[in-house]
Amino acid sequence: MISQQLNDQITLIGPDDDAGLLLRQYWQPAALCDDIAFGLPFAVNLLSEQLALVKDRSGFKLVTRLLDENYSPTVIPPAEEIEIDIDGPTYPTVQKNGVIFAYLGSGEPPEFPSFDCFRAPNTHVFAFKGLWRCNWLQALEVGIDPAHASFLHRFLQDEDPMEGYGKQFRDTAANTDIPMTKILREYPRPEILVDETEYGLKITALRHMKNDLTHVRVTNQIFPQAICIPMSREMTITQWHVPIDNENCYWYSVFTSFDKPVNKRLMREQRLQEHTVPDYAPRKNAENNYNYDPREQKFETYTGMGLDINVHDQWAVEGMGPIQDRTQEHLGRSDVAIIRYRRMLRQAIADLRSHKLDQLPMKHYATSKIKGPLSNDAITKTSNWEKASQAVDFDRRNLCPWDASI
Repeated sequence: MISQQLNDQITLIGPDDDAGLLLRQYWQPAALCDDIAFGLPFAVNLLSEQLALVKDRSGFKLVTRLLDENYSPTVIPPAEEIEIDIDGPTYPTVQKNGVIFAYLGSGEPPEFPSFDCFRAPNTHVFAFKGLWRCNWLQALEVGIDPAHASFLHRFLQDEDPMEGYGKQFRDTAANTDIPMTKILREYPRPEILVDETEYGLKITALRHMKNDLTHVRVTNQIFPQAICIPMSREMTITQWHVPIDNENCYWYSVFTSFDKPVNKRLMREQRLQEHTVPDYAPRKNAENNYNYDPREQKFETYTGMGLDINVHDQWAVEGMGPIQDRTQEHLGRSDVAIIRYRRMLRQAIADLRSHKLDQLPMKHYATSKIKGPLSNDAITKTSNWEKASQAVDFDRRNLCPWDASI
C-alpha cells in the first residue's frame, strides 16, 4: 500500500501535477488519422486540456478551444460547434502510422524511437482507440501484469469460434500446435522476470510445463505509458494509455504485422461493432454490466463477458473506481513489473523536478536508434528458453517483407 499523497502524485495529470508535467515531456497520441473524416476542427480532450485538431498550410496542429456550459471530457462535439481560442496555446503534431501524436511540453520534443509499429509500412499496420472511464495508470498497470491473462482472459474452450477480432490468446504458441488458451489455463502462476531497458521494462513470463518445457511470453512497458505485447505469431500490439483527465483515458493501439498486409477496412469494421463514434466509447460498459452472461461464464469464458479481451480489461480497471485507491492494496510476487514501473515513474518525476531532463527515459539524442522491442510467445526447452525466444523473434524478422532487422 502507498500513501494518498503518493497515489495522487503518480496518477493526477493536470498541467501543474507531477505526473502531468512528466507525461507532457513525451509525444502523446491525440487522435486517429481516421478521425479527420468526422470533420475539422476535431475536438481533442488530452491531459485535462480542451483542444481541437486543425489544419493549415504547415499541416496539423492542436489549438485551444472555447467551451460551452455543457462541456463533458468524454463527449466529442461536431466540428460546426467548436470555437477556437485564438489566444490559447498551440501544440505541434506528427503523424505516425494512423495516429496523430502531439507534444504538450516545453522545449524540444523527443525523437521517436524506431519501434516496429513506426518502422512498418502503412500497409502492415492498423490503428484504433477506445474510451475507458478510469485513470490512465490503472489502465496501464493491467497491461504489465503477465499473470492476469491466466484468469481474466481464461477461455474454457480451445477452438477459435471467430476470425480476426478478439483472437488474442486464441492462437497457438510459436513452433507448436498447443493453443495459447490451454497454456494460460493450465499454467496460471508464471515466474516473472523484469529487466530495465533503454525504453522502459522488458517483462518475461515463464510458465514451466511438463517434459522440461517452458512457455516464454515476452511483453514490454514502453515509458512513460505504453505497452508492446504479442497478439499472435504474426502480429504485435503497441498500446498507449492516454489521459483525457484524471478519471478518463483512451487506449490507442497500433497493430503491426510481420507477415501479410492488414485488412484495415475489416479490422475497423469489426471494432466499430463494439464502439460508438466519434467518441469511441465501448458499447459494453458498466451501464449494461458489460453484457455479462452467466451461462457463458459457466461454459466458455472466465468473465462471461464475451471473447473481446478489451472488455475483460475494461471491466477490471473501471471496477476499481475512477482512480484506484492504492492506500488499500497489497501487492504480491506477481506484481513485480508494476512495482518496478512505479519506481521508474517516481524516479522520473524526481529527475524532472530536479531539472535533470537528460536522465528521463527516451529523452536523449539516441532515442531514434532504439529498435524492436522483442515481443512474442514461444515454447522451448527450459534450459534454453532465452536463446530460443530470441531465435523465434529473429526468424520472424528475417522473413518479414519490410525491414524489421534489429
